[in-house]
Amino acid sequence: MAQKPEITIHDIAKKLNISASTVSRALKDNPLISEATRQKIKKAAIEMGYRPNVMAANLRTRRTNTIGVIVPLINRHFFSSVISGIEDVAYKQGFAVTISQSNDNLEKESTIAHTLFANRVDGLILSIGMETQSYDHLKLFSERNIPLVFFDRIVDEIPAHKIVVDDFGGAYRATQHLIEQGRKKVAHIGGPLNLQIYAKREAGYRKAISDAGLQINENQILHNSLTREDGLNAIKKILKTKERPDAIFCANDTTALSAIIHLNEKGIKVPEDIAIVGFSNEPFSELVTPSISTIKQPGFEMGQKAAELLIKQIGSKTKPKNYETIMMETELIVRNSSQQK
Repeated sequence: MAQKPEITIHDIAKKLNISASTVSRALKDNPLISEATRQKIKKAAIEMGYRPNVMAANLRTRRTNTIGVIVPLINRHFFSSVISGIEDVAYKQGFAVTISQSNDNLEKESTIAHTLFANRVDGLILSIGMETQSYDHLKLFSERNIPLVFFDRIVDEIPAHKIVVDDFGGAYRATQHLIEQGRKKVAHIGGPLNLQIYAKREAGYRKAISDAGLQINENQILHNSLTREDGLNAIKKILKTKERPDAIFCANDTTALSAIIHLNEKGIKVPEDIAIVGFSNEPFSELVTPSISTIKQPGFEMGQKAAELLIKQIGSKTKPKNYETIMMETELIVRNSSQQK
């Protein structure tokens, strides 16, 4: 079967017996064309299967109206919430969103960034992966004046707007809560310290312990990639230390869940023997038994703000004189894994 030719504005004009320039203006919502005529032309365009030549328009405007987004893991509730916030703002502003996940892998993150750059996205919103300690693939954007906005896992070496949560304060409140439940030997399972969020969470934990006049057992502070397997290995190591803790602050909910599962298997009761608090408020944290106390992050609002800042930059002809680092508050959610009965 022969392929049908693309419908053009001239075809629409011929069908409606009007000029091609009138069709063009109507499809662009030019106020010089009456509302009735615009609706008539748009209806005919849809019925005839007209597709605007976006590529040609992009060449004229040097814009693709596309935003790139790179997250470490799409299946984490926090990152999916941020994506929802980004799309909420971007869609209303006429931008499409291209979403990719790095799986916390530097090579994959770099490849994705280069692909988005080659595809001429108008800007990039991202949270770096756990392996990322070199930033040439991101400097590519800033050096070419392509707007960047970092969220959660940020890079200070690159000038850009940044959206973060109060990781220090959230960790401080989580640890303080455990201490207020009568716990005196609080361990910590944290993430890699090359990422600021985990360094700040550990700092908040340490400050709460210090303010309470308690001692820290350095053998019970562990760092890993915070996967289910890492969480299992970490709790096994902690249980082998000389003095068993009576509480653990975990830097994410996945690790908290791994710890609870293993403790249950060993007949160690949560929270009676060891209380647990996580971080991020993943949906499962409310559903498991015992339900997991955690720190809630405003992911959707972070995504909205990131998109707003990026789109404002895209629409501006000049670089911002000052880049903002916006800190959003966290909330302690107390559930059964930590409450003293």
